[in-house]
Amino acid sequence: MNLADMLGYADIGQLSRIAETYACSCNSRSKNELIQSILRAAGSRDSFGKQIDAMSMEELRFLNGLLFDGQRAYSVEELVARVKQGRFDEQEKPAVTAVAPPPSGRKRAGKSKKPALQSLPSPRETIAKFKASGWLFNGFAGTDRYLFHMPEDLKTRLQRELQRRLTSQLQVARDEPEAFRDEQTLMAEDVRTLLHFVGQQTPALSAEGAMYRRSIQLLADQLHVREEPPAKGAWRFGYGRRFKDYPNRMSYLYDYCYYNGLVEERGDALVLTEAGAARLAEGKREEPALLYRFWLRLYRKAIPALPALAGWIDRLATDWVTLESLESALLPYVKPYYYDTASDVLEKRILSMLLHLGMLRIGEHSASGRVVRMTPIGRAAASGVVVTDGEAIALD
Repeated sequence: MNLADMLGYADIGQLSRIAETYACSCNSRSKNELIQSILRAAGSRDSFGKQIDAMSMEELRFLNGLLFDGQRAYSVEELVARVKQGRFDEQEKPAVTAVAPPPSGRKRAGKSKKPALQSLPSPRETIAKFKASGWLFNGFAGTDRYLFHMPEDLKTRLQRELQRRLTSQLQVARDEPEAFRDEQTLMAEDVRTLLHFVGQQTPALSAEGAMYRRSIQLLADQLHVREEPPAKGAWRFGYGRRFKDYPNRMSYLYDYCYYNGLVEERGDALVLTEAGAARLAEGKREEPALLYRFWLRLYRKAIPALPALAGWIDRLATDWVTLESLESALLPYVKPYYYDTASDVLEKRILSMLLHLGMLRIGEHSASGRVVRMTPIGRAAASGVVVTDGEAIALD
């Protein structure tokens, strides 16, 4: 439903709170006047912009997650969890409130006062603020009354406004880079390469269930993109079932085939399933949208904001933009993951994978440095693909 529809179902109490947020002057006892005043105020770009200007970074992250989520209704527990997900700076950069100086005269002996840490609003207070802004509404019938919804037209407007603000931070290259990398459909072709390799070799598996190093090397030699095996003892987890055992791109290919039932770890060997053999016999390439959707599901546990971040890259990198300016715009929304810094997550786990999926070009520009741009394949694949939080793959 749109904002006007949800306002029509809201009670006088919520309408009054929304009207107060927008400083509406109207008869607070008239539901019709309240609705009309709110719609006028919410439709004003100036008041709309002020609402966003007043938001903290934590609130912006919470909003950002809602804008690109395919989920249409949320329980209060789900919203509380999402608010908490956006508070990764809370311990790193605590805000400090000013402390009044001690009164003049003799000072008491004892410990000196330390600056008090300014606590953030509770998650429920943040949710209440969004309700008071008319950005979240309770359902109106049955069990739906306990769920929260965001108006569809408001979601679109918020996306446009945030896109305008993020775009203003970008630096666009004036012309094409001298060289760029575009992997096009190589990932789809390498799904077939992996299936063919497993069907021909039936590689042996270690006690941990991974292929031995020789098999990994043989497969790496056949794939279109060359990767070195992970170093022994390297920290690797969270981005796939076999991420610790195989290089980044190969790990994704393996997990794609495994979770789609195309290969199976059967005892001490990796075998091609009937479905995998049928896929090979069909001779069809994997659809880019399916590869993209699987990546969102596979990486979402480690990167909760992945759908939103991938969505922004799709919208912001329609032309060649500098990597530095894109990172500057998006890094505040990227949460570090254990030993991966926010920059590592953005470059190694998101941009590099979009490159491997054929969705992003990465180039070198003599004047602008490293530049990126979405490919036609990428723009088409990203269009309409939504993944909810519940669709994230729980790794074994």
